[in-house]
Amino acid sequence: MRTYLVTGGAGFIGSNYIHYMFRKYGSQIRIINVDALTYAGNLENLKEFESWENYTFLKADICDKEAISAVFAENEIDRVVHFAAESHVDRSIRNPEIFVQTNVLGTAVMLNCAKAAWELPDGSFQEGKKFLHVSTDEVYGSLEEDGGYFYETTPYAPRSPYSASKASSDMLVKAYMDTYHFPANITNCSNNYGPYQFPEKLIPLIINNALQGKKLPVYGDGRNVRDWLYVEDHAKAIDMVQEQGRLFETYNVGGHNEKQNIEIIKIIIKTLREMLPEDDPRKALVSEDLITYVEDRKGHDRRYAIAPDKIRKEIGWEPETMFEEGIRRTIQWFFENEAWMKNVTSGDYQKYYAEMYKDE
Repeated sequence: MRTYLVTGGAGFIGSNYIHYMFRKYGSQIRIINVDALTYAGNLENLKEFESWENYTFLKADICDKEAISAVFAENEIDRVVHFAAESHVDRSIRNPEIFVQTNVLGTAVMLNCAKAAWELPDGSFQEGKKFLHVSTDEVYGSLEEDGGYFYETTPYAPRSPYSASKASSDMLVKAYMDTYHFPANITNCSNNYGPYQFPEKLIPLIINNALQGKKLPVYGDGRNVRDWLYVEDHAKAIDMVQEQGRLFETYNVGGHNEKQNIEIIKIIIKTLREMLPEDDPRKALVSEDLITYVEDRKGHDRRYAIAPDKIRKEIGWEPETMFEEGIRRTIQWFFENEAWMKNVTSGDYQKYYAEMYKDE
């Protein structure tokens, strides 16, 4: 049984990845989920696996070298999938030191612990071991509105403390691959959306606010462009890179779904109105009149767009979920999981760990 160490598995993308892996492999794999359970980590995302013998949750900070070393010492780890990161640009502008601590130092700890566990006396590494570092397209900076794409060869040009910290972590992984021939890959993905996304991010924020008749904030002129990727497609890409990717390579993972922020908001409003029953009082609240333009974010990148040509050519992955379909699936999930959203927005989800693990 192959053992996966997933960092940040209680977060948005990490928990979706764990769901995907258990749907695909079931009892054939074991997953150890290490998460510090900061504000965006939510164990309710994974409650269906709590009784599974091949799933283990460990509350630990990736910056804690002693705790991470113990995980490797006590388990035969075959694969590391490293999601754990501070990821919200606005928070990074307010408090950049936390981003440097988690994203840079935490990645260094993960690399050192994996290297120590997997390295053989001659400096080579045990067969079949692999470290996958999950990163972002934001490390490449900003594109012009009228064309161009991010490729794996695009020079790094981060413009926020968040993207600078992720670029730094990417460089550490690249250095380990070059210096030690450490068995790793890097994936740089575009904006994800889907179930379990914390409502500080654009799409769940707009869904939640619109259903409550609250203002829908739009930075600047609303014309900033992002490439949107349904989170399940991303999970599939990560698995395929782990299985088929060439060692030491970087793969860009994009959704082929470029949209302006204002366009996203109008699509969500339209879709909500189509999906809400006529007798649902929330339908009357959902309106474009809620759109409110606010002062633009500092250093707000104008456009991101990823070219996933390499991953399609080498591995055969391509996005399967077009944006309108993904939005409908995301909204339907929020309709079916209103208690989850209420818990997250109230902070009650943080009580879940205390209740589930109070005797540990």
